[in-house]
Amino acid sequence: MLLFPALGSNSQSKWEKKYDFVDNCICGLSRVKKDGKIGYVNKDGVEIIKLEYDEGLTFKEGFAAVRQGPKWKYLDSTGKAVTDAIYDDAGSFYEGYAMVEKNNLYGYIDTQGSLAIPYSFKNAHPFSQGLAAATNAKGFWGYIDTKGGWIIKPMYDFADEFENDRARVMKGEKVLFIDKQNNVVGE
Repeated sequence: MLLFPALGSNSQSKWEKKYDFVDNCICGLSRVKKDGKIGYVNKDGVEIIKLEYDEGLTFKEGFAAVRQGPKWKYLDSTGKAVTDAIYDDAGSFYEGYAMVEKNNLYGYIDTQGSLAIPYSFKNAHPFSQGLAAATNAKGFWGYIDTKGGWIIKPMYDFADEFENDRARVMKGEKVLFIDKQNNVVGE
């Protein structure tokens, strides 16, 4: 039988009970949901960003994408908008870039909210280890650098992010692992 509750358990659970959903605290903020709306609170449960968004991503690298109505925008950790609500889809920041979609094409913005890599990809993944998997107009996957240039030409039916200097790709029914020079390093 416990005589004393764990330190901090009452204060934290008290504010958490106000919400339908509480995410992990990342970048000093937790994504919360109540009555279908998303907002963000600090570790003490103080609302930093109002619960007014229809959808929102967890903070990553100091920014979060939020959707109010049909379009997405990015906020910093104070709730200040760093972009306008102009994106059809939005991803989290990885290595200083976030993939965004407009008019059925993907590109990437930087942490200032500027378009860093133009909208020219049919699909895209986040950056990892300096490269991002993306598709050309024909739907083949390859890898681009932070300038948008193809480092590994589009030739795969699917491509994953790099992890531990290798990435999983598919060519036909075959699953391969490649390195950053496109050498097969495993099957």
